[in-house]
Amino acid sequence: MQQKSNQIEETAQTPDSQVIYGRNSVIETLKTVEAADTLYLSGADTDKALGYIVALAKQKGAVIKKVPELKLSKLCASEHHQGVALLCPVCRYCTLDELFENAAQSGEPPLFVVTDGIEDPHNLGAIIRTAECVGAHGVVIPKRGNCAVTSAVHRASAGACSCMKIARVSNLASAIRDMKKRGVFFYCADMDGSPAFQTDLTGPAALVVGSEGFGVSRLVKELCDITVSLPIRGQINSLNASVAAGVLLYEILRQRTQ
Repeated sequence: MQQKSNQIEETAQTPDSQVIYGRNSVIETLKTVEAADTLYLSGADTDKALGYIVALAKQKGAVIKKVPELKLSKLCASEHHQGVALLCPVCRYCTLDELFENAAQSGEPPLFVVTDGIEDPHNLGAIIRTAECVGAHGVVIPKRGNCAVTSAVHRASAGACSCMKIARVSNLASAIRDMKKRGVFFYCADMDGSPAFQTDLTGPAALVVGSEGFGVSRLVKELCDITVSLPIRGQINSLNASVAAGVLLYEILRQRTQ
């Protein structure tokens, strides 16, 4: 058993696969991925929720393995796995063209979210989750200085990573220039911006959210068309990045659906 457990941990660390854990995240992932590698379980055989997950995993060709709870915690590097973990291919990043195709198919003006320096996987996951909830057509993240889509991001997104089209670009500034040529208007979230609730946020739009500590980088901010802010009335002078993104995205949705 010890030898098998070591093999499990080594498998989870391969560059072509990742571990998704938590019941909601695993279910949403299984609903959208083309194929899955292995499903690891530590719960009781009589657990109906786990039975549903097993059925989904078998449809995607996954091997089902029972492992001790301690080993599952080591595999996930977390105790919050809820008795289930899925080894599957890493996120299939999309191209910008695919993001625009997704928007065109929806028949709506494009709505994208761009992250600039988000290093906390929980923040990135929460942003992706909100983006999916408001009907955004894609998320753009840079390869440098930004968290990639990992199992922790999947967990924080409650499976939204499997539903949302995500593009990972080598040069964020170049990507923004490209998107602007296609008619997208860029809104930069920053404390010194115009009041978001008094700004027209309709039309083809991209919301840029900066890092937790430093905000949007200078070059990216300069490339944006306008900077918007949220009112702060308390003693703390800033919001968490994912919270600010959530409020702004729902203001965009509100204006679009008025």
